[in-house]
Amino acid sequence: MRQFNFVIIFILCLGFGLFTIENTKLVTIYLVPGLQVEAPMAVLLLLTFGIGAVFAWLFSIWTRLQRLLVYTQKTRRQNAQIKDLESKVSHYQAEIQSLQLALPPSNDNAQPVAQ
Repeated sequence: MRQFNFVIIFILCLGFGLFTIENTKLVTIYLVPGLQVEAPMAVLLLLTFGIGAVFAWLFSIWTRLQRLLVYTQKTRRQNAQIKDLESKVSHYQAEIQSLQLALPPSNDNAQPVAQ
C-alpha cells in the first residue's frame, strides 16, 4: 500500500510540475478597484484549486458534525426508550408476581377432566 501511495503522490507532483512549466504566462487578477495581482497562470490556478480543496474539506467536516449531532440525538432518544421499556418490564414482572401470589395453589394430583 505504501508503494501505491508513493506512485500516486509521484504522479500528482509530476503533473503539477508539468502543469507549472506549461502555464508560465503572466495574468492579472483585479481583486478590488485599485488592487491587482499579477502572477503566473499556474500559480493562480493551483492557488484556486487549493482554496477549493480547503472549502471541500471544511464542508466535509461540517457534514460530519451534522451526522454526529443526528446520531447523538438518535442515541439519546433510543436510550430514553430503553429505560422506559425496562421500567415497564420491571412493573409487569412485579404485577405478575403479585398475581401469582393471589392464585390458589395448584393440585398436582388432580386428574384432567375428560370431555
